Amino acid sequence: MTLIKRTGLFSIITLISVMIDQGTKWYAAEYLPKFKMTSYLADTLRIGYVENTGAFLGLGSGLSDAAKFWIFVCAVGLILLALLVYIFRTKTQPLMGIASLSLIFSGGISNFYDRAVNNGAVIDFLNLGIGSLRTGIFNVADMAIMLGVFILLFVKNEPEPAEREK
Repeated sequence: MTLIKRTGLFSIITLISVMIDQGTKWYAAEYLPKFKMTSYLADTLRIGYVENTGAFLGLGSGLSDAAKFWIFVCAVGLILLALLVYIFRTKTQPLMGIASLSLIFSGGISNFYDRAVNNGAVIDFLNLGIGSLRTGIFNVADMAIMLGVFILLFVKNEPEPAEREK
């Protein structure tokens, strides 16, 4: 895939994903009850504003502020930078590979932005489940990351026909 195609696909996916995530987080911060979940669809869906100072599902929220800074800002920032470099330097990545990596990057960068502007916290507001079997509280960026990982792991990622012949 050419650099122009990779850049275009990456830009479109990242822009749309970050806009949707940041828009829903803005809505959650403005209009949802703070730290209280409201139940919908026979308690299958719960929605409410929560600030997550940890990582995925709140992991690491009990760490010291210094540890959180080094892990959630410095380490995550370096990982996102490495992923960005990989996306643009790897010429053999197929279309679905670029799409999946773009989703992972967009979710990561949107949550990274949250930490930078929200005193180290990420805004979460969705919870799914049946009875006591429930997910953690998450946001659209988390869904983008999980979709990207799913595509990367389970969708057939074959090179484009022109690249197979090389």
